[in-house]
Amino acid sequence: MTGTVGYLTKRFPRLSETFILDEILGLEAAGVPLRLYAVADPGEAIVQPDVTRVKSPVVYLHAGGGWRQAGREIASTVAAHARLFVHSPRRYLSVVAYIARKRRHLSTVRNFSQAGRLASMLKADGARHLHAAFAHGPASVAHFVHLLTGLPFSFSAHAKDIYVSAPDLLARKVAASSFVLTCSQSAADAMSAIAGPDGAKVLLAHHGVDTSRFTPVFVRSEVVSQAPLRILAVGRMVAKKGYPVLLDALAILAADNRSFCCTVIGAGPDRAEVENLARNLELSSRITFLGSRTHQQVAASYREADVFVQASVVLENGDRDGIPNSLLEAMSSGLAVVASNVAGIPEVVAPGCGLLVVPGEPVALASALALLADDAVLRARLGDAARRHVVTSFDRAVCARALAPLFETPSLPFGATLPIVACRDVAWPPSRNEKVLG
Repeated sequence: MTGTVGYLTKRFPRLSETFILDEILGLEAAGVPLRLYAVADPGEAIVQPDVTRVKSPVVYLHAGGGWRQAGREIASTVAAHARLFVHSPRRYLSVVAYIARKRRHLSTVRNFSQAGRLASMLKADGARHLHAAFAHGPASVAHFVHLLTGLPFSFSAHAKDIYVSAPDLLARKVAASSFVLTCSQSAADAMSAIAGPDGAKVLLAHHGVDTSRFTPVFVRSEVVSQAPLRILAVGRMVAKKGYPVLLDALAILAADNRSFCCTVIGAGPDRAEVENLARNLELSSRITFLGSRTHQQVAASYREADVFVQASVVLENGDRDGIPNSLLEAMSSGLAVVASNVAGIPEVVAPGCGLLVVPGEPVALASALALLADDAVLRARLGDAARRHVVTSFDRAVCARALAPLFETPSLPFGATLPIVACRDVAWPPSRNEKVLG
């Protein structure tokens, strides 16, 4: 099949969104002819080295660069929308009317504006399908491209983009899409409930991880207790990651005279607050905050740890983790893990592959860490089982090969079936909906 598959994300490359980079690399390796588009360049100081392995260049809808560049972007956007109007006035005006009736928000106008410009780029690049990496802004842009041009589109839904988005808008996007990918069963259930009669379009497709990079440091022939217990946490410094719960659990261990040290990798808006809490709990001598790190640096940290902690919580607005990539990486590295029983995490931390605790309960988390501190044999057994589970069910290459056929035939009629590479978490079929207003 000729033509490219447009892949749209909000910002690329982002250091914390390793799952996006992994998916792009996996799909390209599986033979999907991707063309990457991003709303903006995040401009981060640290970039994953693997970004250089991405075959497609990245085209930015908003390139920055001052007033002169902004003027060029405005001119090209106006010209793109003018062409769309001239080509199909009725279609164009129906979309404008939909916005005026249903979505009179500044973000909607911005997404609609970007969609016109993106539609022009996609046509020039010979795109046959558009996939958006998130259910909020990127999927809205992709939805508008579809409404304006009829180009089939799909999108991925993860965590926050599901739980804090307007349900009626999500339902419209699902109805208009060919298919929707979700990274956890809990997310699939939430999206299917929102989609109603279109729930069959929601497909479960766990994110894969590079199991050849994240490997155990050695094959255990014998188990030796390690003191102090080396604890590792990796993730953005945001509320849903539950860092205060982790620190409270560590304070309990310290009060019990437990010997441990903890390394935290990640940056974000809550970093100063978390570090201040560590000082108030008198944990500064036991915790090292490393900030942002690349894939390669994080892989080395996994090999130096005894236990990985994922203390995720559910926020009042419903925001929560899906399946954190760092959890998959730690398990692939053969680490024993302690994680909250939240969202898609139990799908990864299966029985015998780690310890699950009640979210937001530092006493329970401290008890699990104490158990692992006292039992090096248990740590080794859980770590070995975790590695086997991830290699079997969450290998990036296998899951990407399973997804590839979805993008090869995005316009198959609903109800059609095709054999695909085995990845037990991917369902079939996709669907296409031609209605202009979804």
